Amino acid sequence: MTRAALLIAWGWIVLWSVISGRLDLLLRGVFHGLVGVAGAALILAGVVLLIRRRGRRERLPWPLLSSSAIALVVLLVPPNPSFSDLADSRPQGLPEPPELAFVLPPEQRTLTEWVRLLRSQQDPDLVDGNPVNISGFVWTQKNGPALIARLTVRCCLADATPAGLAVDWPDGFEPTTNQWLAIQGEMAVAMRNELRVAVVMPKTITPISRPKRPLEP
Repeated sequence: MTRAALLIAWGWIVLWSVISGRLDLLLRGVFHGLVGVAGAALILAGVVLLIRRRGRRERLPWPLLSSSAIALVVLLVPPNPSFSDLADSRPQGLPEPPELAFVLPPEQRTLTEWVRLLRSQQDPDLVDGNPVNISGFVWTQKNGPALIARLTVRCCLADATPAGLAVDWPDGFEPTTNQWLAIQGEMAVAMRNELRVAVVMPKTITPISRPKRPLEP
């Protein structure tokens, strides 16, 4: 009966992670349905086991006690990954885009689409003056000013790849690591490390809450 209760509890935690949005911090949205099915399967297996072993007494070995403790921790402590720390530990090679979005008007491009575009077009003058409307987290650099960034994933945080844009931060503005910002402005050309590169020139910078789905494909 105890094993059945644990199966049901874990199944509910998996389903609740999908429904509550917690899974959006860890896994790409396209896989959420599969995780939900797995949670439902765990609950069904627990119910079947509960019916078959109704009235039986079970010993509670330490692995089950450990599983119960882990389930309680997962339920009580929401995930809160540091995207900036993750970005520091990953290479910046972006995966191929799911579809070509470079034909979008500049103001409709996401931060990740901007990064892909700038890497495919080496001449920064081609985007000079283009309007920008993006959001992302502050990625603090060890050598150099902070970037505005996003994490892109094929599946989950385990394969996350950072995409960052240089920003000409206004005088007096101190970006805070992991802070989420919405930036409206335009692209400009500036010298960084003796190279001419495209940078975001903000007109407005607005602190925002972390979006429901912070990971981009």
